[in-house]
Amino acid sequence: MILYTEQRTVENPIACSGIGVHSGKTVNITIKPAPVNYGIKFKRIDLPDNPCISATFNMVVDTSLATVIGHEGFIVSTIEHLMASLAGLSIDNALVEIDSYEVPIMDGSAGPFTTLIQKTGIKNQGAPRSFFIVKEPIKLEKDGKSVSIYPASSYKITYTIVYDHPLINTQTYSIDINDRSFGQEIASARTFGFLHEYEYMKHYGLAAGCSLNNVIVIDKDNIVNEKGLRFKDEFVRHKILDCIGDFSLLGMPILGHVVLHKAGHAFNHAFLKKFFTEKTFWETCTIP
Repeated sequence: MILYTEQRTVENPIACSGIGVHSGKTVNITIKPAPVNYGIKFKRIDLPDNPCISATFNMVVDTSLATVIGHEGFIVSTIEHLMASLAGLSIDNALVEIDSYEVPIMDGSAGPFTTLIQKTGIKNQGAPRSFFIVKEPIKLEKDGKSVSIYPASSYKITYTIVYDHPLINTQTYSIDINDRSFGQEIASARTFGFLHEYEYMKHYGLAAGCSLNNVIVIDKDNIVNEKGLRFKDEFVRHKILDCIGDFSLLGMPILGHVVLHKAGHAFNHAFLKKFFTEKTFWETCTIP
């Protein structure tokens, strides 16, 4: 088991550009090192006074199509893939400067962010990391969806998705999350959608940046993308990616086993709110 007990940040600033999936416009971001106990924050450098916002669950303002954080009239949208990269690589502190309201979609996965961070390097900061240690199970269940978390000595996710489509059906994947497993098994799994949804959004001018370069599109019987899937179960792997990004908004890493069934951004966020009401079911501590 790989468990980093010191806080970490990026070694040097990392810059990249990509298309905003909603606006269709080029977005530039720079991920910068940040001091101990800073957390992950986004700075809108395109706005007056360059307002800054912490990437925490209490700042979430929308989960309908992506995870969106907002504060005092400004937002940063579609943060989950970048947040998954930072959490998957055990990065606690970073400042993300961005010149638009949405994080670029890149190839629809966390792979490009993960590769850039790994190439640039990660710095141990000497200060201890605090963890959420789950002591008793916590569960949220409604309308056939559920999210639960159980005591465990590592951060583990087991996810089950169910779709009435022959290319997906029921898929379950379970993984202990660390920088190696995340990079190899989860980071490059892409977001997906159905052809009728894709055509609907295009018809009404929605998701202007959405294309076969950044989403897996599924029609009645086939994968529309010419090169097909990266993994035979890429769909459930991407759901785990989204889960890592959403759960990173707790603000600290978790030691626990998260079990999800047919959940999504909105249900994940509802669980995070429940998690914080069950204060006797977990504790925070450092690990020597």
